[in-house]
Amino acid sequence: MKNLFILNDQPYGTERSYNGLRLAGSLAKTEGEEIKVFLIGDAASCAKAGQKVPNGYYNLEVMLRGAIRRNAEVGVCGSCMDARGLGDPDLVEGAHRSSLEELTSWTVWADRVLVF
Repeated sequence: MKNLFILNDQPYGTERSYNGLRLAGSLAKTEGEEIKVFLIGDAASCAKAGQKVPNGYYNLEVMLRGAIRRNAEVGVCGSCMDARGLGDPDLVEGAHRSSLEELTSWTVWADRVLVF
């Protein structure tokens, strides 16, 4: 099944993006599941490389990398990146600057759209 995850919240402060990535990562381990993750609004910061969190605290960069290793595609809203001062070199390896047009295409592609 083709799954699109749309994450809206900042990486830390709420657990919505964390929970969305937990489910995306779990589904990515499942045979026959295809995963795309689109980070929009404050969730654009989830793809920032070099995140440093306290020991024992979840790290969304690590979670994104795990999903990418399992062939998940990760797009980050380009205008959301610009508004937050993020450039292409700031993104975790495997994530890419994206657009509303790509989100539209992914939505049409998906059998299931999950919004967090």
